[in-house]
Amino acid sequence: MNSSDLVSIINPKSMFSDAIKSVRTNLQFSAVDKDLQSILITSCEPGNGKSFISANLAVAYAQEGKRVLVIDCDLRRGRQHDIFGVMNPSNAGYSNLILNYKEDIKLSRYITKTPVDNIDLLPTGPIPPNPIELLSSKSNEEVLQSIKKHYDIIIFDCPPILGMADTSIMTRFSDANLLVVESGVTKIEYVERAKKTFETANSSISGVIINKASLRSSGYHGYYSNSYYSD
Repeated sequence: MNSSDLVSIINPKSMFSDAIKSVRTNLQFSAVDKDLQSILITSCEPGNGKSFISANLAVAYAQEGKRVLVIDCDLRRGRQHDIFGVMNPSNAGYSNLILNYKEDIKLSRYITKTPVDNIDLLPTGPIPPNPIELLSSKSNEEVLQSIKKHYDIIIFDCPPILGMADTSIMTRFSDANLLVVESGVTKIEYVERAKKTFETANSSISGVIINKASLRSSGYHGYYSNSYYSD
């Protein structure tokens, strides 16, 4: 397990851990009148920290006693298996589950236990030649409907939303969408483009998480205008 990424475990009293718990709490408040089971997390560009945030938000929910599944939807360059220190199998994982899905399939063959209590992982599996076709398939819809019966919270760690259709496709299955931006790096125009991309997919951004902000300048500005900070 790459414990350096799982700050919510190694330093549960840190400002970052508190901020992640605030994300969890505000998501719950925002969903008072609707079910909130599936949370999509993306970014504008690679390297903004979406996988890091996805893993730590999963921990925050698990610490609350929720049964959590992290699905690594970044079928091109997913890294959740590295974060949680489990194998990314060549004969299982998300891509193989979509390809092989049928009603009586044993999900346990494809989903991996992690060292963290209450968190399971569906790693990418082998990199497919056609990620968009897989994610947009009827089989993927059936996979996600089946999985929802077994977990309280499902986190989709999706590719960056700009330049690829993968994440736009996955918005069909999410109850909330979080955009991770990197302090001092992500350009405002990229955030505007991301917003328009969500709207084109008949969806919207539920909240923005600012990652790698200086703790000295950090603050909270309310969820929907919003900012959450990590060092």
